[in-house]
Amino acid sequence: MTDEEILNKLEECTKDAKHLQLQTLQTILERNGCVRYLQPHLRGYSAPVDADTFRRVVPLSSYDDYADSINCLADGCSDHDDDDDPPILSVDPLVCFFYSSGTSTMKPKMIPYFDSMHSKAASFLAHQGSAAVLRRLFPPRPSVNKILWFLYGGNVRKTKGGFEAMAASSFPFHSNKSSPSQLLAMCSSPREVILGSDPQHQMYCHLLCGLRIPNSVDGIRAPYAIGLVKAFSLLESKWEQLCEDLEHGSVSSEITDVTMRDAVVELLGGPQPDLSKRIRTICEENEWGGIFSKLWPELRYVSCVTTGSMEQYYPKIKYYAGEIPVLGADYFASECGVAINLDRMKPPELTRFVMLPNAAYFEFLPFDLGENNVGEETVDFSGVEVGKMYEVVVTTYRGLFRYRLGDIVRIVGFYNSSPQMEFVMRAPKTSTEVLTERDLMSAMESFQILLRNEAMAEITEFASFLDSGSSPKQVKIFVEVREGCLFLQKEKLQDLVLVLRSCSSSLDGNLGGVYKERRESGDVGPLVVSIVKPGSFERLSRLAIENGAPAGQYKPPKIIRNREIVKLMEGLMIVTVCLDFLDVKVPKDI
Repeated sequence: MTDEEILNKLEECTKDAKHLQLQTLQTILERNGCVRYLQPHLRGYSAPVDADTFRRVVPLSSYDDYADSINCLADGCSDHDDDDDPPILSVDPLVCFFYSSGTSTMKPKMIPYFDSMHSKAASFLAHQGSAAVLRRLFPPRPSVNKILWFLYGGNVRKTKGGFEAMAASSFPFHSNKSSPSQLLAMCSSPREVILGSDPQHQMYCHLLCGLRIPNSVDGIRAPYAIGLVKAFSLLESKWEQLCEDLEHGSVSSEITDVTMRDAVVELLGGPQPDLSKRIRTICEENEWGGIFSKLWPELRYVSCVTTGSMEQYYPKIKYYAGEIPVLGADYFASECGVAINLDRMKPPELTRFVMLPNAAYFEFLPFDLGENNVGEETVDFSGVEVGKMYEVVVTTYRGLFRYRLGDIVRIVGFYNSSPQMEFVMRAPKTSTEVLTERDLMSAMESFQILLRNEAMAEITEFASFLDSGSSPKQVKIFVEVREGCLFLQKEKLQDLVLVLRSCSSSLDGNLGGVYKERRESGDVGPLVVSIVKPGSFERLSRLAIENGAPAGQYKPPKIIRNREIVKLMEGLMIVTVCLDFLDVKVPKDI
């Protein structure tokens, strides 16, 4: 299909979205209405049931409702106990599992990927539509056709049953090993780098490969904004070694993967002294603002997810990008495609997604931000109201039924008849939580400004934890600042305590209406703010990846609910300030 045909098809999908939604649900139930998961709820009803009946008799679900079935499939248990026994979740063959981002727990969820013809068709339209939107903005150029794409596809594990488990973004590099992926032809890095086993070493090699072809790089991409921030922070610290590698046509001895080293050495094509000198001259200026166009003069765009918790990293990417536009990506989940971004030039706060009515059957749970409450009755496409917030619920072609994605969105309008929405945040897990992801991020923006003005400290990462075990409950916020900050020096710590205490008082007053109400009632005690050692959140990232989280899709948690993570953070604290008392912890090695 041509780009014009694909975009026209997308346009047609949104014109009669309500009808297409009902058609999508009917197709799903005609195919999978017999599965074991649904049988207790649909028994006695003529198949396929209508949408109202489906929503009335099938309960809302979450991952926990599928965990035993998914683990059973992963372990290789037979989908059929006998010829008459229905399959567990889908009549289609199981291909592999996709990992979720793994932020709220130390281990990611596993989402089964079944070989569904209808899902493939919907996925094809979504992904090809996304590519067509990009090509409409930036028509292809034959001689400038490479993307510096920070992809990490090597974190693939085998389940007990012999199925592969991986990030959804890794699938194109594993699904047809005999035929190179079209994506691979676009990447500045060879397959061996993309499929490497060490994300830090892969990141270094991605940079080295991208620097080798400065006039051929058309775009810079990563799944999430944090991936680009990490990559170019690495460039800031490793540019001298990168220049040395280019000069000698070799790869740093720190890169231990022989296959990856050999592939990169071959791509370098021998010593490149002139190129090395040019990059060294640029980096020696130590001016990283607008560095993208200095290093890659033909670069036209940067693309990654910048909404939700990724909005925090957008200013840093804009700093690196200078005049180069930073494009927002689409709203795709491991479970299914959700919505497409048709106007990619907008900043995160103005990013709008158009829902894909053929991707899944969507429902919406009303959400009250003031009370952090999610309603019990859903509405469909025809029932959403502009200006209101909802948690997204999906019924997919691949065995998830009335499944709560855990994402809060706001309906901002309609594109033709398909809802247009903005991503707000991850949903609270329970109604007892006193702080949302959005509350925390908004408050930390002001806190960052204060800390920068008072202590010349740049916040690189943060997260909060509600300690329900203390009496009263207590909100703890862990903050990491950029390495090299003067206030991290041992002799300056007492000054940092005073500054932190002053700034934390302001932070305490900006954490949202629910938090304020609970503080005033005494249900929540004084705020605790801790500065943790530089690299603490990176350590958390490595631990999550070791436990199976996809390197390219990992998102640091903003709301911590896992005590293992809290224990790790508490072991890395430098200074802790409580608004009622002071406590200073100085590690021996600081």
